Amino acid sequence: MAHSPRDPTGTAYKPRHIDSLEGLRAVASVGIIVTHVGFQTGVDPASHLGAVVSRFDFFVAVFYALSAFLLWRSYGPGTGRLATARGVGKYYRSRIGRIMPAYLVLVVSVIVLLPEATTMTAPQIIANLTLTQIYIPDGLVSGLTHLWSLAVEVAFYAVLPLIALVLARGSKRVRVAVICVVAVISLGWAYLPFVEASPADGVANRQIWPPAYTLWFSVGLLAAEAEGHVGPRLRRVLSVRWPLWICALLIAWIAGREWYGPLGLTHPEPDEFARRIIAGALFAALFVVPPALAPREEFLSGAVMTTLGRWSYSIFLWHVALMAVIFPLSGISYFSGGFVPILVLTVLVTVVVSALSYQFVEVPGQQIVRRIGGRVVSRGEAGRVGS
Repeated sequence: MAHSPRDPTGTAYKPRHIDSLEGLRAVASVGIIVTHVGFQTGVDPASHLGAVVSRFDFFVAVFYALSAFLLWRSYGPGTGRLATARGVGKYYRSRIGRIMPAYLVLVVSVIVLLPEATTMTAPQIIANLTLTQIYIPDGLVSGLTHLWSLAVEVAFYAVLPLIALVLARGSKRVRVAVICVVAVISLGWAYLPFVEASPADGVANRQIWPPAYTLWFSVGLLAAEAEGHVGPRLRRVLSVRWPLWICALLIAWIAGREWYGPLGLTHPEPDEFARRIIAGALFAALFVVPPALAPREEFLSGAVMTTLGRWSYSIFLWHVALMAVIFPLSGISYFSGGFVPILVLTVLVTVVVSALSYQFVEVPGQQIVRRIGGRVVSRGEAGRVGS
């Protein structure tokens, strides 16, 4: 994607599609594989490498910021696309078609085929089929534990039309101010008594409920508000990616040190959690904002990366379940080393499965949902005309 052309007033046009962001999805999906492989092969989180690898879970923040940026630039108040009930319905159909077909195929496959899933209870099965697993105790189950982050993202999808409605009458300056204020306030989520009291026996981990990650989504919302209003000097700075990515890795290393927050899966205290959210937001901003606001031709926009980016949703969905198969087949035990071979095998197998999932599940699934939704709308309109 070349630099955005400029109109006579000097304001940059918004490109319809930013190829680099598609490629960034691929980077984020592989980054999440890295952090999960690192944990399951026993990479020491107290080491320098382990600190960075463990905080590659910040690529979840990258996904959140990416989604927020792309959806806000497409459906935000300035577009008018959510101003009518029909527009809102079309938005929800597009989200359902994008998320649910591939998701349901994964969940059903894990329930049926993965031995570790045979002990799932009825509430766990229902919660995982409906993306509500983060709201019930013990809702995260083997092969599907990573999907907590998708449950959070889907909650953002659900409320985005409401956010657009609330901010519709405000100017850009007002929208930016409101987004910033709400994002800062959200850092207090973990301090709320009913959140701090969780998780407990019979109580879900409320610390990972959607409001906790408002700041991560806000990175994308603010980038979308800034699009088309970036001066040439800042654009030149953002166009040089590698120093910004090095800064992101440095943030991951800092956030992975024990003095910054607990290592491994230890439940963080409220202040530790807030610091982690702040670090994740900075990490996401350094990856998302440069290609979003200063798009150009680069390796992220190449054919290989954009293709992997199109498959990235299935890559994210399938990699944990596939790791449960790869470990026993490789002869490597959990938490006993083998980071590099398990990583290579997981990436290769997951990419192959994800290519098939994209071609035979994601694309047809979106088409089916689109057709069904179109028929429902047509029948509804015909009924209103007939009455």
